[in-house]
Amino acid sequence: MKKKIITLIIALATLSSCEKFLDKRDPTATSFDEFFNTEEDLRRVVYSSYLDAFMGPDERRLLFYMTEGRSDNAYARIETDHHMIIANGNMTSNSALAVYYWNLHNQHIGRINTYLANVDVPYVENESTRQRYKAILEGLRIWHYFRITEFWGNVPFVLTPVKLEEATPPVTPKAEILDKLFEMSEDVANRLPENEGTTNAYMFNKYSFKTLVMRYALYNGRYELAARLAKEIMDSGKYQLHPQYASLFNYQADKTNKEFIIKFDMESHNNSATASFQHLAPQYRTGNGQSYVVPLKALVDSYWTLQGRPIDNCPLHSKQAYELNPKLNRDPRYEASVFGHGDLFNNEKIDIYDAKSAFYYQNLRSSRSGYWFKKFVDQADAFRTGGNMHFPLARYAEVLLTYAEAKIMLNDVDELAKSCINQIRKRAGLDMTVADVNLTAKSQQEWIALIRNERRTELAGEGLRYSDILRWQTAETVLNQPALGHMRLNGGGQSEILKIEDRKFLKHQYLWPFHESSFQVEPNLVQNPGY
Repeated sequence: MKKKIITLIIALATLSSCEKFLDKRDPTATSFDEFFNTEEDLRRVVYSSYLDAFMGPDERRLLFYMTEGRSDNAYARIETDHHMIIANGNMTSNSALAVYYWNLHNQHIGRINTYLANVDVPYVENESTRQRYKAILEGLRIWHYFRITEFWGNVPFVLTPVKLEEATPPVTPKAEILDKLFEMSEDVANRLPENEGTTNAYMFNKYSFKTLVMRYALYNGRYELAARLAKEIMDSGKYQLHPQYASLFNYQADKTNKEFIIKFDMESHNNSATASFQHLAPQYRTGNGQSYVVPLKALVDSYWTLQGRPIDNCPLHSKQAYELNPKLNRDPRYEASVFGHGDLFNNEKIDIYDAKSAFYYQNLRSSRSGYWFKKFVDQADAFRTGGNMHFPLARYAEVLLTYAEAKIMLNDVDELAKSCINQIRKRAGLDMTVADVNLTAKSQQEWIALIRNERRTELAGEGLRYSDILRWQTAETVLNQPALGHMRLNGGGQSEILKIEDRKFLKHQYLWPFHESSFQVEPNLVQNPGY
């Protein structure tokens, strides 16, 4: 009976998503070969492998910007979106999220394994097309394994379709999996085309895939590899910083910039409407905005001054003055990324303390912090049922920051590393007569503090912060602080800060739990300590 259950689950894991997206020409088709035999079938396989796990525009549990709510950058207000539970330290082996993400990644790995084993079946007019799709599928499988090793550590590592006698594969140490993934990545990158296509631009090319591998090399302390890949991407000349930071995240430049490397474009989800306005914006007269994830004071305070100094170490103004007025002498990326009390939204002044206002902080669909993300919120969407925005899953600024961080961690801060930081700061609009990193000598710890904050503010709202605080082992500090919002002075001149919730993070939560139900299917799993 147990074997029958295992077989059924594996079959579902491999094929359930197939039936979701494959438009069978023959409605009576019952076998795999009957709906996987043409070039278009192969393209749809690759398309859905992106869509189901990475590019669904309305799946809040997966959307990259929603994952900010797992970190000290933001608060996510809907428990079933999972992000609040993670940030609160309430994730257990019985949490639905533990099985949701585990099944998602493993179902796709099983599916991709099956397709790769049969990749020679579909007829294609040009063999290079088959090889391109094959390399993309291999790249996606690597992406899934990067994700599950990041969150679960030691896991089963399977690269072929699972047979009945192999239904319970052994657990492989994370380090061994990573060694294999990075080795495989070199081969995959070399088989991908150098340029993105005029269509399917969201699919991996050589350098967009290298950007992904670069990210996980950095995450896993493979600093030499991260720096080398970043340098190769820079040397390719295919990407550049867009001149205007703010316009990257709205309709001014979302489709025309040369900075987005891994693209979450309209074609990647069959031109269905995007929902970032609904997810991120305040409730408006149209009722569109839901404020599902909103910035916290900790993120606001992390924006340094126009001169590139922390707000508690600037001779021009006091820390309290900066806290009370986040726009005072501030890094322009703050105003490009966040808005709140006193700002204009569609020509209406935001007053989070007016109980009669739609922006009132205690309204369900308003922001309990008094702040909202401005990134990916274009006010043109306020009066539409949906948007058509393009998003970056990786952009060139991350490449520059990665090179700099990798060299800093190697204690080898060369001129290129300094130039990478300066390029980011100059584009942001900082006062480079003071903010130029060449002007003062720094210890390695000072460089680390600088690059970590630079990364936080440059990439705020883009879904990387949670992974950063895990790999830096700072989550136990920053997630053991209350989630706070807007600060003002009361009638007595004392500061008042909106408090949303208390948070906690325990050391064992650097790894996620396996759900208890997973052990019924995979008895070789070993529960991570503390759960």
